[in-house]
Amino acid sequence: MEVKYSNYPEWRLTRSPVLRRLSIGVMLLSIASILAAVLAASIGPLKIPFSHSFTTLIDVAGLGKSTAEPIEQAIIKSIRLPRICLAFIVGAALGISGGVMQGLFRNPMADPGIIGVSSGGAVGAVAAIASGLNTVSTLFLPFFAFLGSAITMSFVFLIASLGGRFSMSTLLLAGIAISSFLGAITTAIIILTDDLLLQRQIIFWIAGGFDTARWESVQIAGPIVFFGAFFTVFVARELNLILVSEDEARALGVRVYLVRNILLASASLTTGTAVAFSGIIAFVGLVVPHGVRLIVGADHRVLLPLSALGGGLFLLIADTAARIVLSPAELRVGVLTALIGAPFFIYLLLKSKARLA
Repeated sequence: MEVKYSNYPEWRLTRSPVLRRLSIGVMLLSIASILAAVLAASIGPLKIPFSHSFTTLIDVAGLGKSTAEPIEQAIIKSIRLPRICLAFIVGAALGISGGVMQGLFRNPMADPGIIGVSSGGAVGAVAAIASGLNTVSTLFLPFFAFLGSAITMSFVFLIASLGGRFSMSTLLLAGIAISSFLGAITTAIIILTDDLLLQRQIIFWIAGGFDTARWESVQIAGPIVFFGAFFTVFVARELNLILVSEDEARALGVRVYLVRNILLASASLTTGTAVAFSGIIAFVGLVVPHGVRLIVGADHRVLLPLSALGGGLFLLIADTAARIVLSPAELRVGVLTALIGAPFFIYLLLKSKARLA
């Protein structure tokens, strides 16, 4: 079969525009993320000067010495910095997973929880809270949430693979059906829980947040999300080819079935990890990749890394805003992302429609 490269978009013919867009995007998002981290470390019940926060972050990185007071250093290093890191990790996981799902399903409305991973994590976490197992160890709650996500993912994959042939449409439909079923189970557990305090804990977890962030959470979630994102970006070129034409991708040596499964498994793994440590946070994986795509195009070699950085930055800013918007009370970040994400997504849709007109 003869492949005519002229039929491919520009990203198939040259590397330099791709590298240029990726380099500029990474540089800008990295600078913005550092500034957002300094701001987040400074804001709280105890106001810390920006210069003290910046030098403390430099000190943590081993690049200098902090000028902050000991109490300020303790607050930043023990309380605020773990929260900053976890918010960025979760945002990156949701951002890159959303980009993968939108690409695989060829649908800009797809999000990381489309195949039921988020719903499975919710059932696991809610069951742990309702049974009191979360009081045994601080890691039991994310463990059961991740276990619920993993079991759900495995079950959905099994249904999609019945008959010896994997089907993306079956995967999507099975995910939607199982999400509805698991949502009913979550609701039933909340209703059947007599303890109002436990009900409140469940609702708070479902709304999403990082108030329980610890360094242990960062140390567990960080490597999982990093390796999941690494494998995802590693096969981004193959994803581009598959989206152009599966037949031509096979002719060029792409193992379509293997690449698709790697992407689905990586996206599900990172989403499950995010849900386990933050609860359900909506719209990050939907809005961020869509917004990045409108700016840099649909080349996944650029789109996926920038979606990860953009998702981390977006959620870090959202979590900082959630801490101060109702100060001294705290708004759940999942509520804030939904309030911001829904109007912004409508704006993106209208902007995209205007470009096509």
